[in-house]
Amino acid sequence: MAFNALLMCREQHAQRVVGAALDEVGMEQEVCPSAAETLDLTVLRHYSALILDFDLPGAAMVARMARLAPSHRRPVIFGMIGAFTEIAETFQAGVNFIFYKPLAFDQIVRCLRAGRGFMRPDRRQSPRQSLESLVYLQFGIAALPAMVLDLNQDGLALQAPEPLPPVQLVPMRFVLPGTDHMVEGTGEVIWADDGGRAGVLFSRLTPASRKYLKQWLGKRGARKKTVVRGVRVGTARREKVRSGKVRGEKARRTAAGSH
Repeated sequence: MAFNALLMCREQHAQRVVGAALDEVGMEQEVCPSAAETLDLTVLRHYSALILDFDLPGAAMVARMARLAPSHRRPVIFGMIGAFTEIAETFQAGVNFIFYKPLAFDQIVRCLRAGRGFMRPDRRQSPRQSLESLVYLQFGIAALPAMVLDLNQDGLALQAPEPLPPVQLVPMRFVLPGTDHMVEGTGEVIWADDGGRAGVLFSRLTPASRKYLKQWLGKRGARKKTVVRGVRVGTARREKVRSGKVRGEKARRTAAGSH
C-alpha cells in the first residue's frame, strides 16, 4: 500500500526539494500553506507522514494535535527548522525527525527512509472514525483546537493538546462529522483535567446549529448519553434512590404503627 505525506510549507524552494525527496522514496504528497488547513486535512484523511515548516505559525500546535490521533492513524512527524528555531521546543511538540535549513536533498531522503519503518500506509478503503472532528475553543483572540471524543445533544467531550485555561464559558465552533454543517455557540466547561481532556455542556447554540445537531443525531439513531453530564446524572440518580429508600422506610413505619 502507498505511503503518503502532507507538507505544510509556503516556500517554493523547500516544496521542490522536499517534493523531489518524497518522489525518490516513492511517497505521495500534498502541500498545505497554513496550520488551520493542515489540521482540517489531518482529520479528514490519514497521512503516513506530516512534514511541518516550524517557521510557520501554528506548526507546534499541528504537531501536538497529530500526536493525539489514535495509534493506527498517528503520522511520523518531520520538522523543518532554521537557525533560530528552538530545537528543544520542536521535539517537545512531538517531532520525530528534523530537516535542517538550508534543506539538503540527501539528508531529507535519509530521514524519510529511516522514518518509513515507523509509518503506516494510507488505507483509503478503511472507513473514517465516526467522530473525527475538530472543535475550536475561543479564548480571547486565540482559538485552541481540540479533538471531539464524544458528542450528544447536551454537549461534548474533547481532547486538547494542552490543559484548558480556567474559564467556565467559552465560545466554540465545530463541523459535524461527515457533514459541512457548522455548529456554533457557547459552552460551559463542567470538568477538565491536566491532560487536556474536558467535558463541555452546550449553554447556547444558534437555532441553525441546534437544528443541524438534532438531525445529525437522529440520522445515527443516537441515544441520549451521559458522557458530558455523567457526574450530575450519577448524583441525581443517587439522590433519587436515597429519597426512594427514605419514602419506603416511612411507609413501613406507618404500616407498623397502624397495627
